[in-house]
Amino acid sequence: MPMNDPFARLPEAASFTVTSGTVADGAAWPAEQCSSGVPGGKDVSPQLTWSGAPDGTKSYAVTVYDPDAPTGSGFWHWAVADIPATATEVPAGAGDDTGSGLPGGAYQLPNDARAARYIGAAPPAGHGPHRYFVVVHALDVESIGVPADGTPAFLGFSMAGHTLGRAILTATAETPA
Repeated sequence: MPMNDPFARLPEAASFTVTSGTVADGAAWPAEQCSSGVPGGKDVSPQLTWSGAPDGTKSYAVTVYDPDAPTGSGFWHWAVADIPATATEVPAGAGDDTGSGLPGGAYQLPNDARAARYIGAAPPAGHGPHRYFVVVHALDVESIGVPADGTPAFLGFSMAGHTLGRAILTATAETPA
């Protein structure tokens, strides 16, 4: 099965660094970051820290996307817009129902389960490993202008012409058959 790159057809952007105290790049999600529908899952959003964003960054967005979901369009697990340029991290659990752990002015868009929060990994049993692209997008605008009930895909479309940089961490998950 070919491994699609969700950024292959987007405008190129500078890279910068994102790290997590929750998961290492290329490693499996801990149980807490999996969906509450799987054993041990708690739908807790990951802790993220970023640095080295390009000059001119006026805000950030954070997205978590599974391109391997059997939907034809992948699955958006989390989307946060309008994170102020002064922010350099989000704590674990910031993606709860209230988003109270997010920096002031930031807001969560409904994910593909239509909940404005983080929803954890839950690949179908026996479907094989899934990749979860955890991305911090550095933007050249203070507000991306996407309504709070907009979709993560609309956020991505709106960011395409405003993205200065991307910091990418990839986590994995697999549910045995």
